[in-house]
Amino acid sequence: MPQILTLNENYVDGFEKLFTAYYTELDCGEDIPHLLDEYVIPDFKAGLISIQLLKDGEVFAGFVIYQKDDLNHEWNLREGWGDVREIYVTPSHRRAGFGKALLLAAECDMKGLGVDKCYCLPTDESVKFFEACGYVRGNLYNEELDCFVYEKKLDK
Repeated sequence: MPQILTLNENYVDGFEKLFTAYYTELDCGEDIPHLLDEYVIPDFKAGLISIQLLKDGEVFAGFVIYQKDDLNHEWNLREGWGDVREIYVTPSHRRAGFGKALLLAAECDMKGLGVDKCYCLPTDESVKFFEACGYVRGNLYNEELDCFVYEKKLDK
């Protein structure tokens, strides 16, 4: 039975393997170990971002990285909004509802932090996924990532 788990010391290796697979699939030429060691893991440990993992049996099959935007953080687009930074499900686990489950877990956690609206900056390939999960294209355009910001009002 699949589980959604909060990243902790016991799951770091599994997360890093997933993150490496994700960035390799994106093919954006980033130094993945550097991203993990200098940004992702330190930001998680500092409480700047949250990370949930999908575990199917003994296999880590996906993750979601998210945050509540805060002016005191380096990456802050919309003060007080939830930001779904990254979401990934392994190819063999796609189209089975796992991505939606991860996204819902992140949204529920953000609601607990007082967030009532979320946004994401989807790739062309992920727009349909986010639209199916209730996100709509907003008017804000992110030039750096060359995409529109997609928004969702969270249910109370």
